Amino acid sequence: MRHMAQQHLGRRAALAKPAKTESRIVFDPARHAGPALKGFFRIMEIWGVDNAQAVAILGQPSARTFYRWKAGDVAGVPGDVIRRIGYVSGIWKALQIVYSNPKQADEWLKKPNRFFGGQTPLARMSAGDVTDLAAVREYLDAARAPWS
Repeated sequence: MRHMAQQHLGRRAALAKPAKTESRIVFDPARHAGPALKGFFRIMEIWGVDNAQAVAILGQPSARTFYRWKAGDVAGVPGDVIRRIGYVSGIWKALQIVYSNPKQADEWLKKPNRFFGGQTPLARMSAGDVTDLAAVREYLDAARAPWS
């Protein structure tokens, strides 16, 4: 009887799925902040965003810090800035999914939108608060839901 119980447990263990190891990419500021900012500034260039708006989107870093980052001199980046860059990249991706024409995707940011009280999504993103970026991202995520 004991032998049968051991056999049963042995089969159960053999059928059990192996433990899943989580393979998450951990953001390493020393390695990833530079490429993140480079991507951010490229998106700003494509969208035709001026420096004042880009500063607001990044959370109002000092002019000196902003221009150092823009030149690729990245010594340190606060977590809030990384979060903001994450929202911008998510907005970029969502626009590419919703609009098959890249020009149309880029123009959407500069068109008045009732959801944002008649202001443009770019104006909302440039209001300065991280929740403004989150609002634009959530709007686009809802719009792209059928394609996700």
